[in-house]
Amino acid sequence: MLKSKLLGASCAAAFVAAAVILPQGARADQPTLNLFTWSAYIDPAMITDFEKQCGCKVVETDYDSNSEMEAKLKAGADSQYDVVVPSSYYVARLITEGLIQPLDHGAITNFKNLETKFQNPTYDPGDKYSIPYQWGTTGVGYLQDQIKDPAQSWGLLFDPKINTTYPFTLMSGSGQDTIGAACAYLGYGFTCDTKAEWLAAAKLIKETRARKNFAGFVDGEPERDQLKSKLNSAGMVFNGDVATSYADGSGKDIGFFLPKEGTEIWVDTMAIPAHAPNAKLGLEFINFILDAKEGAALSNFNDYSSPNAASQPMLADNLKARLVSPTPEDFKLLHFLPPLSGAKLKLFNAIWTASKQ
Repeated sequence: MLKSKLLGASCAAAFVAAAVILPQGARADQPTLNLFTWSAYIDPAMITDFEKQCGCKVVETDYDSNSEMEAKLKAGADSQYDVVVPSSYYVARLITEGLIQPLDHGAITNFKNLETKFQNPTYDPGDKYSIPYQWGTTGVGYLQDQIKDPAQSWGLLFDPKINTTYPFTLMSGSGQDTIGAACAYLGYGFTCDTKAEWLAAAKLIKETRARKNFAGFVDGEPERDQLKSKLNSAGMVFNGDVATSYADGSGKDIGFFLPKEGTEIWVDTMAIPAHAPNAKLGLEFINFILDAKEGAALSNFNDYSSPNAASQPMLADNLKARLVSPTPEDFKLLHFLPPLSGAKLKLFNAIWTASKQ
């Protein structure tokens, strides 16, 4: 693993900062990085490597949705964590709410390793508040032994004539992906952003909830696990979660497709909460993830696509499969969710809440 003089200097600075504010459970002589991220999203061996390199301790706390992460930050966790991993469309919300802080790019020397197409994104111009971590897609997962050769459509979830028997779920969380899926099925496009379109999608979701085989709102990785356990037969999942179940043999019965009406491409990012107790160590962790070897180790562990150009030669062969590396034709179906803030976000949240009641 890379051990540079710059790393040592930065860790020393973080050590001093940590001596002022000590997170719970840290020794007086040891800085602590408090990481708030998605579950099963980083190799424990990478955590150990970072701890050895910086002489620090890493405390990881996990969440299953962006909305769960946001709620905790708003409740005061923005002063408890040093790095958080929001999805691209959520970055604007966190900026507007004052929950994350601008980044010191001088401390992120490995930024140059990122692929050009992942730099200066529309959701965060100039990468001022966030740095890409991993990227992937949202699609439909289903049990192949129960649902034979389904049409590649959101209709598997929204059309009662297509699935009259098997239990299925919709994604919970922030609601933009689920509203987007309903909009796409109705012909409005996955990136629908008007009140009329959202209301039509909410109406469809309420009708879907009333079906006897609707099994509830379940987020991506938990839904993947329910498919593995055959508790459900279909639902919205993330491609990397399915890829992991293929790699370890636990999800061999799970099928996956990108709906023909359109679906989501997303980038998960790294950001530093507004009042992080150890922001300098947070910056060093971000730089660590952007190292070529570490970036490859990250994707080889969690089976998601890497935005790191320098990591590409070291990626495992299974990451070249269509599930993880969409084809040019697949990319025609993929869309970034539009960022929402202010009055428009308030309106969306009201409609989404009503759709679940």
